[in-house]
Amino acid sequence: MMSDTEVFSIKETSEQAGLSEDTIRYYEKIGLLPRAERKANCHRVYRSEDIQTMKLITCLKKTGMSLEEMKPYLQMSMDSDLEDFPDEREMLLNHRKKIESQIASLQQIVDFIDEKMEKRSMFPDECPIIGENQMSVFEKKNIFS
Repeated sequence: MMSDTEVFSIKETSEQAGLSEDTIRYYEKIGLLPRAERKANCHRVYRSEDIQTMKLITCLKKTGMSLEEMKPYLQMSMDSDLEDFPDEREMLLNHRKKIESQIASLQQIVDFIDEKMEKRSMFPDECPIIGENQMSVFEKKNIFS
């Protein structure tokens, strides 16, 4: 069961990983993290590898990846080569393309605002922003609040 490697309480893990204890429990419940080992007193214990996985989840979440989309990447070991996982590699490249598209949309918005600031007027131009509801993805994720 437990070896001699250093283990951390859920409180210590929470502090190191930058996640709340409730979030850690939730990630275990939905299968994003494996069930924590338990001490004799039934308290959860975590290892440094678990903390690394939690940090990876946080990073992937910041890219806009859903928890469900992360699951295949979390099944890989820390020394896995992404080249050995063509499906996951392709999914990551597609995610990158989606992010690049969002960046291009945001750049159009910045350019529009810059133009309005430079002209010191909101009128009478047509809207140069391509596509409808460019911000809907971001508004749904509440990145501006």
